[in-house]
Amino acid sequence: MDVFACAGCCTELTAPVSRVALPVHTRHGAWEELHPPLMEPGTYAVDPQPTGPPWRLWQEVREEAAARQGVYAPVYAVSFGARERIVIAPGDSRSMTLILEKCEGYCRGVDGRAGPNLACTGCGRAVATRIDDCGSWQTVWLEPDEVVRRPSGLPDDPLPDWADLERAEHRVPPVELDGSWSRRWEAAVGVALAHLVAATENHPVTLPAGPVAELLGHAVARYLPSGSDSRSVGLAGPGIPEPQPRPDVLLVPRHPRTGEPWRPSDREATVVPLDSGVWAYLTSPGEETSPTPATGVLPGGVLRDDYPLPSRPWYPLQPHDGAFRDTLVRLPAIRSPRLRWYHDAAYRS
Repeated sequence: MDVFACAGCCTELTAPVSRVALPVHTRHGAWEELHPPLMEPGTYAVDPQPTGPPWRLWQEVREEAAARQGVYAPVYAVSFGARERIVIAPGDSRSMTLILEKCEGYCRGVDGRAGPNLACTGCGRAVATRIDDCGSWQTVWLEPDEVVRRPSGLPDDPLPDWADLERAEHRVPPVELDGSWSRRWEAAVGVALAHLVAATENHPVTLPAGPVAELLGHAVARYLPSGSDSRSVGLAGPGIPEPQPRPDVLLVPRHPRTGEPWRPSDREATVVPLDSGVWAYLTSPGEETSPTPATGVLPGGVLRDDYPLPSRPWYPLQPHDGAFRDTLVRLPAIRSPRLRWYHDAAYRS
């Protein structure tokens, strides 16, 4: 496990933490809603993309400079902020205090618009940014040039691996307890759809029957065309048989620790990465059972029908449009004429 300390005075700024993959929903929440922490306790992730201020308008930047920042199609503004920012759960922060004059936000918290708003209590150096405003996952972002990483002396906690995807607790249900669609699902589907559009070059697709078609069918129909010359899609990954014949595109999980997509034995196969918790649910959604066990009446495996069903959204699952577009413009494939036309037709102002 690691700890992060102030680069100026060596004050420890975090609890011991272990590195995991950056969640795909990091920058994509629901407007005017308070969100829980992004990261699990005792973990951290690193964002390789430039994030935060300063921002420059697309018209000023143009394509070559934007591409160096990892943006390959027109957007309103391009970030020229730091790369390799480190994100932790707020509860894992230590020895930091708010810089009150930099605590701007929308309405319910701070959003980091003024830059780092947390200072080291040892020397006053601005070292991190606390974000907890509505529409944002609660985070603390450590500035890479203001902190140093050191071994904590403690062994790493067991971190998730491919084998953990088969555990029931790794699955992320698509519906929250209040009956609304999961915000994590909305973002994950938006990200995966961007990869699917790029992988198929905006051709129609055919989804496999079952949970994939039931949960993702509406979203796919919204972003991809219908018609002939379709590409087949199937689920693949650790612990499940590979579909035969092999589909044109495989929906596979991202490694929960590294973020790399799972690969079949044929390394040339076209894969679309999916949030591992979402993928795990699609491969093994489980069954809805009664909260009150039946004793001595019904045989095993028979579900009761005498209890109220939990509420369900009245509308189909909607992918997060911001997650879709933000991912699409960061895929080099968007520069192909077919996909650039697709992007410009959908987002031309």
